[in-house]
Amino acid sequence: MSTRTDGRDTRWAQHRAQRRRELVEAALRAIRHHGPGVGMDEISAEAGTSKTVVYRHFRDRTGLYAAVVESVDQRILDSLHAATAGRDPASEHPLAMVGPMVDAFLQLVEKDPEIYRFVVNRPLVDGPVEDDPVAGLADRIGAQVSRALKAHLERQGRDASCAPTWGHGLVGFVRAAADQWLSSDMARPRSAVVADVTTLFAPALAATGTTAYDPAATHTTHAPTHTEDTDS
Repeated sequence: MSTRTDGRDTRWAQHRAQRRRELVEAALRAIRHHGPGVGMDEISAEAGTSKTVVYRHFRDRTGLYAAVVESVDQRILDSLHAATAGRDPASEHPLAMVGPMVDAFLQLVEKDPEIYRFVVNRPLVDGPVEDDPVAGLADRIGAQVSRALKAHLERQGRDASCAPTWGHGLVGFVRAAADQWLSSDMARPRSAVVADVTTLFAPALAATGTTAYDPAATHTTHAPTHTEDTDS
C-alpha cells in the first residue's frame, strides 16, 4: 500500500514539475511577443489556461517571476560554462576567459532583449523579492570570475586579495554596460562592446597600469602661493 502511495506521489510531483516548466516556457513566449511589460492575462492566454491555474503552480506573480528568472539564470550559467569549457584559469591569461564570458552574456542579451528587460525591470513584482534571484546569479558569476582571477594573480606572484573585488566588480560593470548597450538599441556591434570591457581591464590584469591608491595623497593640501606686489 505504501509503495503504491509513494509511486503516486512521485508521479504527481513529476507531473507538477513538468507543468511548471511548460508554464515557464509559455511565460517566456509571452514576454518575447508582448515585451517586458507583459501581464498575467497575456501569460495565461499563451499557456492556454487561466490565471487561477498559473497561481496554483506558482502561488503569486512573484513566484512566477522567480521561476522565469531561475530558468533564464540557468541558461546564462550554461552559456558561460560553455564559453570557458576546457580552459584552465591557472594556466591561461584571464582575458582568454573573461572575453568569451562577456561575449556569451552579451550574446544572450542580443538574442533575447525582451527577456533580459523582463528580468531586470521586474514587471510582475510589486515589492522586494526574498532571496533575489538576480542578485544570486550575479553572486555566482562573480564568484566564478573571482576564482579565475585569483589563480591568475597567484601564478604571477601577485597579491590575490583583490580577486573578489575585481571579479564581482567586473560582473557589475558588464551588466551596466549591457544595460547601456541595450538602451542604445545595440547601436554598436557586440564585439566592440566586448573589446571595450577587456581593454579597460587589460592593464590591471597584465600588471602594467597604475596599481596604487594612496588615501593619504587625497588629503594632502598645498598652501596657495601668494605673490606680493612691489612698488616701483
